[in-house]
Amino acid sequence: MRRPERFAEALKEEISEVVGFELDDPRLEMVTVTDVVVAADLRDAKVYVLVTGSESEIESALKALNNAEEFVRQQVAMNLALRHAPHVHFVRDTAEENASRVSEILDDLTAKGEIKKEEISEM
Repeated sequence: MRRPERFAEALKEEISEVVGFELDDPRLEMVTVTDVVVAADLRDAKVYVLVTGSESEIESALKALNNAEEFVRQQVAMNLALRHAPHVHFVRDTAEENASRVSEILDDLTAKGEIKKEEISEM
């Protein structure tokens, strides 16, 4: 595993801890860190988060995360003993939402009889 990938995994674990246990914001109760992608120069980290709730709750949670960005960066630097912590950018992870939508569409097509369950399992 390359250095950025190892670093991204360590960041994911640490950012999950900070967001889950050290930030006392009720808007962040339903936030899950799903992935972290670090730039090759290790200066920027894109943190993908999954937020459950309504669209307004999701926007509110992302705003709270962006406001806490500097605190998260400081905590990560301190906990991982980093001299220079990467700039953290929180991004909404829509992969599960997209998978859920595809599943709904397939179920709807199956219910209408346009496709068969066997065809779905072959995909």
